Amino acid sequence: MSETRRGGIGPREAIDAATEWYLRGRTLDLSALAFDLGIGRATLYRWVGNREELLALILAEATERTFRTAAGDATGAGGELVLDTLEKFMRAVADSEPLQALTQREPLLFIRLATTPGAIERRASGLIAELLEAESVAGRLALPLPAATLAEAIVRICDSHLYAHLLGGAEPEIDTAIAVVAVLLRTGPGGSCRDDIPEV
Repeated sequence: MSETRRGGIGPREAIDAATEWYLRGRTLDLSALAFDLGIGRATLYRWVGNREELLALILAEATERTFRTAAGDATGAGGELVLDTLEKFMRAVADSEPLQALTQREPLLFIRLATTPGAIERRASGLIAELLEAESVAGRLALPLPAATLAEAIVRICDSHLYAHLLGGAEPEIDTAIAVVAVLLRTGPGGSCRDDIPEV
């Protein structure tokens, strides 16, 4: 995405403009976005793909911003840090007004983008794997599986509970997600690995 047209408008600027629409609760319309940017729709498509691809990218970048903020605010070490990061992240996502607006307008589209393999899942898995690996290398967490494999499992656990209200449930089940991940990590006080927690 290094292409740039006259006026300093390029793929990055298009993504940033679309992100502003999302943050303001606006429905993403590629024709209107292209008009605002002063480019043709074909150019916009070449830069960012179709509407679903652009929306997935916007949400993936929002996922990273929210996760890194949560990680920066989290406390503890090892598994305790991982769990605190995940809880802060999920609560921030659940409280996100732009995301609430999107899920009210297009719940099925959002669920498809968020819970199937794609940009959002890859970004979330990568961020969690990065955190798991860092705590493992530092000797603060014994991983029962490779970091990447464990991260993918954690993402699916968290998604199914965080978006429970969009999948037929009454409300997000964040506490349940954290409890399940704690069992997966077999995490005890201080982030230690416990043998008395049942295997999953």
